[in-house]
Amino acid sequence: MAHPIPTTASNPSEAFSRLLTVMNTLRIDCPWDRKQTMESLRHLTIEEMYELADAILDQDLDEVKKELGDLMMHLVFYAKIAEEQNAFDITEVLNSVCDKLIHRHPHIYADTRVDNDEDVKANWEQIKLNEGNRSVLAGVPKTLPALVKAYRIQDKVRGVGFDWDDKTEVWKKVEEELQEFKQEFDLENKDTIDMDKAEQEFGDLLFSLINYARHMGINPENALEKTNKKFIRRFNHLEQRASENDQKLSEMNLAEMDVYWNEAKTLGL
Repeated sequence: MAHPIPTTASNPSEAFSRLLTVMNTLRIDCPWDRKQTMESLRHLTIEEMYELADAILDQDLDEVKKELGDLMMHLVFYAKIAEEQNAFDITEVLNSVCDKLIHRHPHIYADTRVDNDEDVKANWEQIKLNEGNRSVLAGVPKTLPALVKAYRIQDKVRGVGFDWDDKTEVWKKVEEELQEFKQEFDLENKDTIDMDKAEQEFGDLLFSLINYARHMGINPENALEKTNKKFIRRFNHLEQRASENDQKLSEMNLAEMDVYWNEAKTLGL
C-alpha cells in the first residue's frame, strides 16, 4: 500500500520535518534503505562531497542546490541509524553543533574582544585546546587528500602563531626547497639518484608552494582543480579536432597536437 506523500513545505522547519518523515518511512519500508549502515553509506557520502565541490567550482547553483540536498539526506540518514542504535538522534546532533558554535564564538555570545578574522581563528584554536584537544592538529582528518591536508595543517598552526608574517620569507623557502630538489637530480655531479630523498625533497617543495599560495590568499586545491578542468577542456578539443580530420592521436607527433592545443587556448577553453 502506497504511503501518502508529505506535503511540500513552505518554510525551513517544515521542510526539515518533511525530510525526517521521508527518511523514517524509507528506513522502515524500503529494502535498500533498510539495509544500509554507516559504513555502507561512507563512500557514497564522500562521492556526494566531491560532486558538491565540482558544482561549486563550476558555479552551477542549481547543481549546488541538488548536491546540498543529497548531503542533507545523508546526514539525516546517519542520525537515523544512530537513533536506532540508541546512540543519539538528530535533535542531539543539531543541539550539539549549536552549543559548539556558541561556545567557540565568545566575541558574539560573550564579552571577548576581537579585531579581525585572525583573532577569531586564534580564539577558536585556543578554545579547542581548552576543551581537551591534545594538539592543534588533532582536528585534521587522517584521510584528507594530501594537498588539502597540507593546507589545513598550515592554516591550523597559523591560528596559534606558528607562521611567517612576511610572504617574501615564504617565497624564499620555496626557492630553497626548489634548489634542494634540483640538487637531487644533478646528473652531472651524481652517478645515481636517491629516489627516496628526491621524493622527500619534492614533498617539501609542494608543501612550501602550498604555504605560499595560502599567504597569497589562493586555495591551492581550488587552483589545481581549475587547472585540471582547463586541461581536460583543451585536451577534449584536441581529440575532437583530430577526429574531425581523421587523425589518430597515437600517430600524431607533439607538434601536430600542439596546433589543436593552441587552437583551444585561442578559443578560451
